[in-house]
Amino acid sequence: MPIGVVTRGEGNAISLSPASKWFANWAGSFSPSQLNPLELNPLRDLIESQIDFERLRSLSPFKLFVGATQASTGKLRVFRERELTADMLLASACLPKIHHAVEIDGEAYWDGGYAANPAIFPLFDDCASSDVLLVLLSPLRREGTPGTIEEIDARITELGFTAHFMREMRMFALASHFAQPSFLTMGRLERRLQKMRFHMIDANQVAALKRTDTKMLAHSPFLDLLREQGRTQAGAWLAEHFEGVGRRSTVDVRQWFG
Repeated sequence: MPIGVVTRGEGNAISLSPASKWFANWAGSFSPSQLNPLELNPLRDLIESQIDFERLRSLSPFKLFVGATQASTGKLRVFRERELTADMLLASACLPKIHHAVEIDGEAYWDGGYAANPAIFPLFDDCASSDVLLVLLSPLRREGTPGTIEEIDARITELGFTAHFMREMRMFALASHFAQPSFLTMGRLERRLQKMRFHMIDANQVAALKRTDTKMLAHSPFLDLLREQGRTQAGAWLAEHFEGVGRRSTVDVRQWFG
């Protein structure tokens, strides 16, 4: 079977073909400098042709936060819409086993998921809205215990990328609990925490995201399927929870993250 072909399994689920999995494992034995010494990056050409960065920096109608991880320190750097460049966007999606590190201001950067996936604090620090909608791309809970080496490796990688998010949300859960109204503690921080309302669209009902290997799929029908399933999930969430927006949290943060 040709590399890049996908297969359909039980329940019509889409996954990588055996040949694609073999190629991915083989490529993982080499560094980007070995596999791509000329640093070719088709993604750069694509985003530069699709995004007018100069206009985005000057006329963005919304706040945008793009995170990247400083390779030397592990620190998170959050880029804003008023400074955003193609390099910053590429840095935020730079997987070091696949892409060359992206250099910005003399520092090498990798995918922001290594430091935050994503960062929630900018929405608390730098935004006026008290409603935060979390749209998850991986289920918060996976049934069963991984048994094969492939399953264990995939789950370890997934946990590594969600650990910072889980820790940050736990911080919000605990801070909100300790910021309950009282005569002695009603400063600016406590008032802001009391006003925060969280909402969440979980990925648990999206069948296409239940397989960990689908993160490597760049297959157009699969992306179309994700889009349609995403719209279905969003529509279902709006029908059930929209009346709570601006009034109360529609997800129990302490139950999920506390």
